[in-house]
Amino acid sequence: MAGSGAFGDPAAGWKRHIVRQLQQRDRTQKALFLQLVPAYNHLLEKAELLVKFSENLQQKPNDATSQHFLIGWQEEESGPDLDQSHHQPLSLQRLPCPPVWPFAPARLQMAYQVVKKSAALDRLQSDLEERKSRLVALEARVAQLQEARAQQVRQVEELRMQNAAQREAYEALRVHAEHQEAALRRLQEEAHDLLEQFLQRKVRAAAERNLRNERRERAKQARLSQELKKAAKRTVSIGENPHTLGDGIREQTETLSLAAKPESLESEACGKWKRPFRSASATSLTLSHCVDVVKGLLDFKKRRGHSIGGVPEQRYHSIPVCVAARLPTWAQDVLDGHLSEVNAVCFGPNSSLLATGGADRLIRLWNVVGGRLEGNQTLEGAGGSITSVDFDPSGSQVLAATYNQAAQLWKVGEAQSKETLSGHKDKVTAAKFKLTRHQAVTGSRDRTVKEWDLGRAYCSRTINVLSYCNDVVCGDHIIISGHNDQKIRFWDSRGPCCTQVIPVQGRVTSLSLSHDQLHLLICSRDNTLKVIDLRVSNIRQVFRADGFKCGSDWTKAVFSPDRSYALAGSSDGALYIWDVDTGKLESSLRGPHCAAVNAVAWCYSGSHVVSVDQGRKVVLWH
Repeated sequence: MAGSGAFGDPAAGWKRHIVRQLQQRDRTQKALFLQLVPAYNHLLEKAELLVKFSENLQQKPNDATSQHFLIGWQEEESGPDLDQSHHQPLSLQRLPCPPVWPFAPARLQMAYQVVKKSAALDRLQSDLEERKSRLVALEARVAQLQEARAQQVRQVEELRMQNAAQREAYEALRVHAEHQEAALRRLQEEAHDLLEQFLQRKVRAAAERNLRNERRERAKQARLSQELKKAAKRTVSIGENPHTLGDGIREQTETLSLAAKPESLESEACGKWKRPFRSASATSLTLSHCVDVVKGLLDFKKRRGHSIGGVPEQRYHSIPVCVAARLPTWAQDVLDGHLSEVNAVCFGPNSSLLATGGADRLIRLWNVVGGRLEGNQTLEGAGGSITSVDFDPSGSQVLAATYNQAAQLWKVGEAQSKETLSGHKDKVTAAKFKLTRHQAVTGSRDRTVKEWDLGRAYCSRTINVLSYCNDVVCGDHIIISGHNDQKIRFWDSRGPCCTQVIPVQGRVTSLSLSHDQLHLLICSRDNTLKVIDLRVSNIRQVFRADGFKCGSDWTKAVFSPDRSYALAGSSDGALYIWDVDTGKLESSLRGPHCAAVNAVAWCYSGSHVVSVDQGRKVVLWH
């Protein structure tokens, strides 16, 4: 047990207690047997002595002596002085001579008790041995458990050391990350300051350039006015050659070519001067009329031919007009166009090129060939989910609004973004080209609408609004924005203020302007479509249908190219088409879409419709 206690385990105390108890019991039982064995030996000796006395008594029988001996034997058996009488000499003892038969049963009983006690001793001995063996096994088990415990303690120490090392590394990384975040904030602040300085410099440069252009234009107009006045004061005789006079006037009017004078007006003026003059009064009237025509051209140039900076506006060629659109009836092609939800779709002006944009930050261009959609190109580089896609009227550029607080411009045929229009402070929800070249408009959830000069990637104007902007459309000189506060706002691109506000029921999700710019289609979250007549600025039609529900805040509805129908997708995957003139539901298309339809597009030729949904599907309808 000393070996087992050497481990220093406090739990070994109960083992020592058990061993002490076993040893105490062993001593107690051994003491009993130690008293029993001498008594048994003493009885054997007495039995031999009695045998000898019985032999002697048989030779000399004596009843009195036998009785006296029997009484003495009983006294000796019952008294405590058995050992003392046994050691006395035989001559001094009074030995009775009882008969032999009374002593046989006593001997047998004592022998039986001896055998019984021996068997009990053997059992106790075997039990003791078994318990000793169990004690040895338990001591071995205790040794194993102590060794396992020591191993677990070592593992705990190692893990504690690893944990401490990892905690130190984590603290170091956290401190480093805090330093990096602080450095990032400083860099962002510096970048913001640099951007503000850059924008201020660009604003100043634009203002100076506008001032120079305005001065140059005023000087040019003053020079032209003086030359025209001189030409008007000239006296022409009847005999003067009209061709020479016409050449002189043409020389004065040739300077108007800088203002892009229409050829028809120029030919008309030349034709008048080439006619032979009949009188001086006729000549004077013709000169006065020429002055009026030139002044009218200058006024027209000031009204329609110049931007804010005085540079002539370069308008796109006219977009083809559809005479009669065809109602779609069946799904001609179904594709999984994107890796995730598709948010926007738009046809190019030639009706054969299609653009789709989605939450996977990609814009895919498709060719409509033989009633099928064939992949053309993938435009990459968007910083966030695409919310709006638009082609310019020439079909050579694509403009997209993203969740990355910016709009991005691609050139068709180039995979990477050409320009990034950054300046918004929240998600950009709409981006549209204007009808004049190199100009665009964006709307954002930061409650602003911005006009952009795409040639310089510069924000030329910022319009602050009281509500989120969900969509914008552009006319000749008007910008229309739809907002989250259930209002439509009209902005004159040549003026600073809002010209008109039209309230509608429900949050506005999309706007669609007819080709003649006389009607506006509105989709709102009250599950209705509305048509506003811009000539009288009131709601002309309200479209509803059983089952039609606007699925999201960016659900897009469109006019057909001939403005005869209004098309929108529902949250149950169906397409609904209304007749604009009668206000009745013309048809509803179901089938491929199993999720909410986010946007629809009707090609300019009126022959195809494309719809996209939240389940990645792009469906071509014919």
